[in-house]
Amino acid sequence: MIKTSTWKRTAVAVAVLGLAAGACSSSSGDDGATTEDTIEGVDEATDTEAGTTEAPADSTGTDDTVEVVQTEGGRLAAVKEAGVLKCGANEALPGFGVIDSAGEYSGFDIDFCKVVAAGILGDATAVEYVSLNGDARFPALQSGEIDVLIRNTTWTASRDGDQGGNFLFTTFYDGQGVMVPEASGITTLEELNDASICVLSGTTTELNLSSVFTARGINYTPVVFDDNTALRPDYDEGKCEAWTADASALASGKADIEGTGGAPQFIIPEIISKEPLGPVVVDGDTEWAQAVNWAVMATVQAWEFGLDSSNIGSYAGDDPSILTFLGQGDDVASTLGLPTDFAVQIVEQVGNYEEIYNAHITPIGLSLEGSPNNLWTEGGLMYVPPFR
Repeated sequence: MIKTSTWKRTAVAVAVLGLAAGACSSSSGDDGATTEDTIEGVDEATDTEAGTTEAPADSTGTDDTVEVVQTEGGRLAAVKEAGVLKCGANEALPGFGVIDSAGEYSGFDIDFCKVVAAGILGDATAVEYVSLNGDARFPALQSGEIDVLIRNTTWTASRDGDQGGNFLFTTFYDGQGVMVPEASGITTLEELNDASICVLSGTTTELNLSSVFTARGINYTPVVFDDNTALRPDYDEGKCEAWTADASALASGKADIEGTGGAPQFIIPEIISKEPLGPVVVDGDTEWAQAVNWAVMATVQAWEFGLDSSNIGSYAGDDPSILTFLGQGDDVASTLGLPTDFAVQIVEQVGNYEEIYNAHITPIGLSLEGSPNNLWTEGGLMYVPPFR
């Protein structure tokens, strides 16, 4: 089972000396030293895909070859040994991550924490949830406090580059919107000139709000909060004239406000950003990243195959692709550090993507039909590499 990548120098360049026409020239290689994580000219965070890297041969015909040796260890081994997955989560976003009075977590993102645990540990309940606000999530990931972050987190270039995170498969395609009380009569962004707007700190939402409104010359006053638990009461009381967040979060807020007897809400139709959301793991551990990634993608592949929690364990067909997916054909799972039946465990215990979506997102008013989160065969963006 492959866990962590280790670079090992396996050849020493030979120095060749020659004299000609009263001048001397020489060439020399390195001293053949072995390093744990880096090699000259290669960033330590770069994922290794090839088994060897070959340098040009010297004048004697000897190749300076670099061999990648993958050894046991890393976070995948640590999680298996601990028998529990530490998952960074939200506890205040209905539909995605909430915690009830009994301390039980539920939601779309919470189910994907369970998916990873079921796939790697065979037990969807083997999860320790760590509630994190927007500002705390990346420090928790970088410090190793959590194994994976699954908390409505947008994949961006700057986060990919300087937050120490490795963004994996997008589980939800979202976009930023703005919501106002319906009674305000506001229907466009321009009508929000000089308005106070509720927004969460440490989020792409805060940055997008500034960028878009500044570019359009729309004046506004940001009212910044750490989390929705603090934001929601102030919005309800009219301390902010509008609320900006991912459209999914606004749909969740609208459903909650109106469902508890609050004033009718209006979500302005214009979407002002792209917000691809999905799991994040720490940079530099390819084996852990691929195990998490393929566990998550199994939910989409099961959906495409027509397999769900009610029938995946009783499949009796002879489709070679499905048999491989179920662990009854070619052994693909073990090359990923996963149990042979990982896909069966995931779907039986948690569900396929469609089941997870319909359990948590459809109830807040966001249908799969016509959504980018629909299967690629239905006009959506849910498309995964083949399991073979």
